Amino acid sequence: MKNLKSLVFLAFLVVSVQAWAQKKKQYKVQTIAFYNVENLFDTINDPLKDDEKSPIMEIQGDRSKIYKDKISKLARVISDIGYDIAKTSPAILGVAEIENRQVLEDLVNDPKLKDADYGIIHFDSPDKRGIDVGLLYKQGVFQPHSFSKHPLYIYDGDKRIYTRDQLLVSGVLDDEEVHIIVNHWPSRRGGEARSRPKRVKAAELNKHIIDSLQDIDKKAKIFTMGDMNDDPFNVSMKEVLKTKEDRDEANGKDLFNPMEGMARNGNGTLAYRDGWNLFDQIIFTAPLLKKDFTEYRYYKAGIYNKVYLSNKRGRYKGYPFRSFAGGSYTGGYSDHFPVYVHLIKEVK
Repeated sequence: MKNLKSLVFLAFLVVSVQAWAQKKKQYKVQTIAFYNVENLFDTINDPLKDDEKSPIMEIQGDRSKIYKDKISKLARVISDIGYDIAKTSPAILGVAEIENRQVLEDLVNDPKLKDADYGIIHFDSPDKRGIDVGLLYKQGVFQPHSFSKHPLYIYDGDKRIYTRDQLLVSGVLDDEEVHIIVNHWPSRRGGEARSRPKRVKAAELNKHIIDSLQDIDKKAKIFTMGDMNDDPFNVSMKEVLKTKEDRDEANGKDLFNPMEGMARNGNGTLAYRDGWNLFDQIIFTAPLLKKDFTEYRYYKAGIYNKVYLSNKRGRYKGYPFRSFAGGSYTGGYSDHFPVYVHLIKEVK
């Protein structure tokens, strides 16, 4: 009888485990990321740009070798972002501080990225330094159907200050409509307070683009990403974009910023004078926070700050291992860490 009871219990246990395994849900994961790649300029002098002042053009050594090494290093980073969860490189990646489309062509054709089959969306900006933003996307995963650039008009008296356009890309991510805005807002040159109005203007343009999309579809899935040159709790974020730190408070047309909590905990994407800032951000609309995973929803966000991306010693130990410093090539990656968001949906 005792043996019979043991067999019955074992049979029940096996059936229970099988039933649990059958009920266990499977999810598809996609990564959306942003990376300021720090002065990714080619070695060719463009007479229409002020590219002679770019770090690589100031180097007297073998610029071609340096350029190839930087491309290879950036390709490694991009191939690694989100891999631990998604088991592949980002489906969509916004980039900043690029000179032109050609540097992106060279990047996506690096052996570490070539099999990912990245497409490119890029416009030349009027920025006086000759730097632009762009978007890389996996052509088998995301199909863009419209894209446009949105100039930022800032004036000092009657004189226009030329800076980066904002890039809007709309398309289909695995049969779901999403919108991506890539930004690189004006710097803090002259001090945070003095330069603040420029970033407020950038935020107002960004809000206008988002509002226009939400006027068409109030449930639009919108991501605005970039190097904002502001932290998540600055005026541009909290008063203009009106971002929410608490996901439970983000509803309707609200914007949720997962980077705000990270910043308050002392995390950052770049360091300066012994202080950290979290300028690189990915912000998105409330419909991505729903807990119905029949569509892509927000899973988690992070700063990609693996050990190999940081200085190992010296005064700047722990800071991002940058590519250029003091007129020389350091052999690093970028002076910014990338950021990312994981999206998941249930596989039926």
